[in-house]
Amino acid sequence: MMWRKWIKTVLVSLTVLYALATALLYASMRQTLDTFGAIMAHVPMITMKILPFQPLWMSARAGHLVAGDRAPDFDLPLIDHSATLKLSSEYRQGPVVLVFGSYT
Repeated sequence: MMWRKWIKTVLVSLTVLYALATALLYASMRQTLDTFGAIMAHVPMITMKILPFQPLWMSARAGHLVAGDRAPDFDLPLIDHSATLKLSSEYRQGPVVLVFGSYT
């Protein structure tokens, strides 16, 4: 009978540790990418296989925009760095299409 209590204690402890590790990973994913990178530099790679990394990442980095929302305003330097492009100024000239990805 004693071994059943021991097994139950071990299983509960492992469950609590798993939940805590998952919560800490999610909290670190919500930080800036630099902070997250610094944290992950100290985390063993096996963690990626044990914890639900991809669903946590997709949730933590999803943002709050939905289809049809206006993109947040941002500034980008031109390729030749001669000037800066501001998204809000482009809206005044007409519709704006943002393309992310490759043309190949």
